[in-house]
Amino acid sequence: MAPVPERPRPQRLFLDTPVTYLKGVGPARAEALRRLGIVTAGDLLYHVPHRYEDASTVAPISSLEPGMHGTVIGTVVSKGIIPTRKGLRIFQAVLRDDSGMIEVSWPGQPFLDRAITKGDVLLVTGNVRFFHGRQLQPREYVNLGDEASTTMGGRVLSVYPATEGLSFKQIRAIVDAHLDALLPLVVEYLPSDIVRAADVPDIATALRMVHRPATIAEAMRGRSRLAFEELFFVHILHQRAKELAREKRTGITFTNRRELTTRLRESLPFQLTGAQVRSVREIFADMCSDRRMQRLLQGDVGSGKTVVALFAALLAIENGYQAAIMAPTELLAEQHRESMTRLLAPLNIEPLLITGSVPSRERKAAAAKLATEEPVLVVGTHALVQEATQFANLGFAAIDEQHRFGVEQRKALAAKGTFPDVLLMSATPIPRSLALTLYGELDLSMLDERPPGRKPVTTGLRRESGRARVLQFVDRQIDLGRQGYIVYPVIEESEKTDLKAATTMFETLAGGAFAHRRLALLHGRIPSDERDEIMRRFRDREIDLLVATTVIEVGIDIPNATVMLIEHPERFGLSQLHQLRGRVGRGADESYCILLGDVSPEVAERLQIFVRTDDGFEIAREDLRMRGMGDLFGERQSGVPTFRIADPLRDEALSESARAAAEKLLARDPDLAKKENAPLRRVLGDRYAKSLELFRVG
Repeated sequence: MAPVPERPRPQRLFLDTPVTYLKGVGPARAEALRRLGIVTAGDLLYHVPHRYEDASTVAPISSLEPGMHGTVIGTVVSKGIIPTRKGLRIFQAVLRDDSGMIEVSWPGQPFLDRAITKGDVLLVTGNVRFFHGRQLQPREYVNLGDEASTTMGGRVLSVYPATEGLSFKQIRAIVDAHLDALLPLVVEYLPSDIVRAADVPDIATALRMVHRPATIAEAMRGRSRLAFEELFFVHILHQRAKELAREKRTGITFTNRRELTTRLRESLPFQLTGAQVRSVREIFADMCSDRRMQRLLQGDVGSGKTVVALFAALLAIENGYQAAIMAPTELLAEQHRESMTRLLAPLNIEPLLITGSVPSRERKAAAAKLATEEPVLVVGTHALVQEATQFANLGFAAIDEQHRFGVEQRKALAAKGTFPDVLLMSATPIPRSLALTLYGELDLSMLDERPPGRKPVTTGLRRESGRARVLQFVDRQIDLGRQGYIVYPVIEESEKTDLKAATTMFETLAGGAFAHRRLALLHGRIPSDERDEIMRRFRDREIDLLVATTVIEVGIDIPNATVMLIEHPERFGLSQLHQLRGRVGRGADESYCILLGDVSPEVAERLQIFVRTDDGFEIAREDLRMRGMGDLFGERQSGVPTFRIADPLRDEALSESARAAAEKLLARDPDLAKKENAPLRRVLGDRYAKSLELFRVG
């Protein structure tokens, strides 16, 4: 059978040239590149290294001494796996360069025996120690294959995201072979004044810097340009989407009559914080405009979001409209209704309640009121969005703990009226710059002050050896007539982990240290109506201690609960710990949060951040820095553009600069219709397929 002839390669290279035609890329490699999102030669330029190894300061092996930190390049002359008496298997290799040899040791990584072969050239960086001779313990290593060490010294090595069948070294070789031909084809697409103001390199220079940097600092400068433009594009799309939504969403124009709202302020048994006053003003300005409000109110635990929402609801009511506040659980809805009933008593307003547990007669009576145009306030759960609940004249809707609801549930409540103003509320505080990046299509209000007089919760980290003393302390709190929580990370024990579990520890505690107390167990597998009943009994002081999982993270106010004991704190994020701590300290008595368990020094350092501050914004910042965004934002993250290079938290200053640049550009060219912005519009269309729907041209 005659061999299949190779397809002729094009004489000239273009950015849209398929990678199949590139030198060093055949069908198999082209398929591997496609899995990485690289289809064209231009895509190759934007496949940016995810880390770098600094081979520009490589030391001769003979110069390494115990106690030093060094980087060497050497050839593997021997290798093998060494077992220890304790069952640990250590992979060891001996490296040689022109100056000498050194043993390199990877404890607990025997699998490297399959990845590293005799004759490979390794770049290794790590600490040197003396153990039967000099030994290097790698912090990082790069297998350069059989590349001669003389070609690697004095360079910063780019390490690319790779895939099966295509190593980072092979990707580096492909990029290096075509970089000089591709860079001259790249045309700047950001306006020159924006590039200058952001103090970032032009795009061709930035791409050269990230792929072929002379120093690590140069690589980071190139990365800053690519991160800036990612953030810039997202801010453009958010701001344009917000502006178009404002144009399309003609809303209710409320009038600030200062009737019910003024009476509420005068009758409040406390002073509003400056942040609450500011947020109320921002919300009123939205509601009194002719555009429909879409605003996010975020604040720390106990910052007073509900009172702010109550002022907005009264503005709607005094204008003759109905107002609804939706909570994720029946208990929270009941609590909101009770607290609002007390606050509204001087105004002779009694909120309605609609949940699944409300007796049929009461639900029908509430539904009958809502079916008329009578201006009322209703508090409820997802029952508010069910077909049986109809609003005749809904003007304002607030959604508490908005990330606990699905996108469709939030939309369903907003669709119950004729363009009601919508306020989303979240107790998961995040830095303002990050909120503006993630929720850019919403207006943002922040409650970054605590109401005066609220005592901080005393927080401590205790070792397992102090368990008996900790349990005695909890017991003394109950002796004083208080209540408490004991929280575990899992419901049941598992053979795969040695974690204490809520179910088994409930039995242990109920039969041991707290046999003389009234305990209850609460976790997510208990039916919701039973969970609510347990929480009601806890609220009514029929239960002393609640042994639970994080199902209590969003709960109700129990002013008498003064102690929160959390076992295996290393299994929780800092923000989650902060939410749990927020379950106590809601009354006038001194309250405590105790983290119990033996943790590593690294984990202890992380937990000390939580111990030393009760500022939810600072805690969220550190949590995000350490763990990434993860699922912090729940379903709301669906549709948020993912970032390949930028980190909205780490690049906070860049993000702020990008947001200001986007505002400036859209102010002078809202549709990106000017000729000089055509390249930018084209790139936006390439990067975000649906983005040009936001503009009237393109």
